[in-house]
Amino acid sequence: MNILKFGGTSVGSQESITALISLLKPNAESENPVVVLSAMSGVTNALLEMAEDARNLQDYSAALKEVEEKHFKVIRALLPASAQNPVLTKLKIFFNELEDILQSVHNLRELSPQTKDLILSYGERCSTAMISHIAKQQFPEALYVDGSELIKTDNNFGQAKVNTNLSEMLINDFYRTNSGKLLFITGFISSNDEGRVTTLGRGGSDYTAAIWGAALNAEEIQIWTDVDGMLTADPRIVNKAFSLPELSYTEAMELSYFGAKVIYPPTMIPAFMKRIPIVIKNTFNTSFAGTYIKHGTSPSNLPIKGISSIDEISILNLSGSGMVGKAGFSGRLFSLLSREQINVVLITQSSSEHSITFAVKPADSLKALSLINKEFELELQAKKLEYPEVENGLSVLAIVGENMKRTPGMAG
Repeated sequence: MNILKFGGTSVGSQESITALISLLKPNAESENPVVVLSAMSGVTNALLEMAEDARNLQDYSAALKEVEEKHFKVIRALLPASAQNPVLTKLKIFFNELEDILQSVHNLRELSPQTKDLILSYGERCSTAMISHIAKQQFPEALYVDGSELIKTDNNFGQAKVNTNLSEMLINDFYRTNSGKLLFITGFISSNDEGRVTTLGRGGSDYTAAIWGAALNAEEIQIWTDVDGMLTADPRIVNKAFSLPELSYTEAMELSYFGAKVIYPPTMIPAFMKRIPIVIKNTFNTSFAGTYIKHGTSPSNLPIKGISSIDEISILNLSGSGMVGKAGFSGRLFSLLSREQINVVLITQSSSEHSITFAVKPADSLKALSLINKEFELELQAKKLEYPEVENGLSVLAIVGENMKRTPGMAG
């Protein structure tokens, strides 16, 4: 049994959805796959903008109508009139709920992380309900599944941490109960112990697929996107970039972490733990065999597998004599940033322990600076530390390849 995950561009139009349904036919002939779906392309961003507009007392109704019509247009094109009413009714209920939530945000002038997750969840709910109904024309056993009910997390809205044991138990029980069904599952969304919707981070539909794959011990986790697998570099920047036939989990994780957009980095963890291959395929070029991410890759003479980059990054530098030989200083600094949900992209420390430099997203740089000034106020006043500096407008370039560690002179 395989897990098939389709991204936003693969569900973004009637043509791509038709291609998706065609791809399911050979899979369903042997054993029904589990299908995980993202929101239609552009919808998550539109929902986020609507939420911000509602909080800022701006009009969001036109954008909401546009997203609604985007779904309805596909339904009218791909379903006969006699089959349209059930799914149109279901989607209309979703959009009415969404409108009520946005109106509440508007009235309160407040957008909490919890409410934002709830708003964003409607992208996956609507696309999955729509496509599962369309699929029923050819696969009567198709079943819409709200994945948030089966993947359980903590209360960290926006970037929730999965309760793996509980989620795997719920997924296995549900799968056994619905054996013989072709499951269409909402990606990206989950819920906490109270049943409130959480999300797994932008790109979290890949993670959903990996969680299901690990829970069910799938043969493969297939990520269907709009490019030919993982490339050696960004083709928009490097004209001669080419597709890679295979990567180790470590190589794929490094490339993804440092900017490659094809796969969401946490996806690798459940697959790695269960040694399940991840295959990156192209919905619009089915002749491409895919990039395989797996254990035991074939020997390669190439020391470098790929180059990736993060275009915008900020660097903070903290230095001073008060750091030298001070046990626990680094732990104090990075625990502070972790508590405030600031992700540190890169860390470097001088061998003398006189300074620590780390990179964060530009949006987090001022918050990080303020937190450091507050946390280390006494040390700064006593001049044991120098006031931290921020450098903006920087980028990170990562060169990745497991063979580099066996190739002398690479850094030179």
